Amino acid sequence: MRIINIKPDRSAHLLLAALPFVLVALTYVIASALRLSENPADKLLPAFSTMIDSIRHMAFEEDTRTGSYLLWSDTFASASRLFWALCISTSVALIVGVLMGLLPLMGAFVGPFIAVASMVPPLALLPILFIVMGLGEASKIALIVIGTLPFLIRDLALRVAELPREQLIKAQTLGASTWQITLRIVVPQMLPRLIDGVRFSLGPAWLFLIAAEAIASDSGLGYRIFLMRRYLAMDVIIPYVAWITLLAYFSDTLLVWIQKRAFPWFSDARAT
Repeated sequence: MRIINIKPDRSAHLLLAALPFVLVALTYVIASALRLSENPADKLLPAFSTMIDSIRHMAFEEDTRTGSYLLWSDTFASASRLFWALCISTSVALIVGVLMGLLPLMGAFVGPFIAVASMVPPLALLPILFIVMGLGEASKIALIVIGTLPFLIRDLALRVAELPREQLIKAQTLGASTWQITLRIVVPQMLPRLIDGVRFSLGPAWLFLIAAEAIASDSGLGYRIFLMRRYLAMDVIIPYVAWITLLAYFSDTLLVWIQKRAFPWFSDARAT
């Protein structure tokens, strides 16, 4: 039997999925043990027990200066910024992307500008945003919007252009206006595809968020990571990075669940 035709069953699938994580953890444990055996004060690869103690302190003990639980306050600050930025990006992308893909005039008017704007490195605009908008929440949210919006618009416009032309012709034959075609045919088919676009934007969105928080912020996961860097506190930095990864993964999983529940027809069509 060719290897291309071998499909793992459920137990084998779970085993193969867990194996890379086990190998990474085992490699870290061995490397950490070797470094700590040579130098017990080594901070580069702290033991798991040390990281657990640090996270227990960050998550379940009040900070003497602020009176808050740092891990949860940082998580709330970062999640709030990310949530509002993605809400803005998705709302604008849905409107502009649908219009670009559906209306040739709109595509000719806005398309070249969006194409050029998508090539601007968002991080290069961060100093400008701080100067114009200050160091508050607005500049951080704006950076995420600038970094994710052009991709979402272009992706959605392409998805609209891929709709079968027959659907639009039949709707016009039955007397549907452009407004009705947009709301009843195009938008319902674009919503699950927009969720896909948001899923692919989560990684860049977290990158822009961490960069903004690292440069100018007094709260957030990125702020905490770069603050701890000054003290070489890898026992805090590594768990924070792992926590960010888990948050991004759970966000992606939540979007998949919403997509399946809200648009079961889309998931069924993709499976076939």
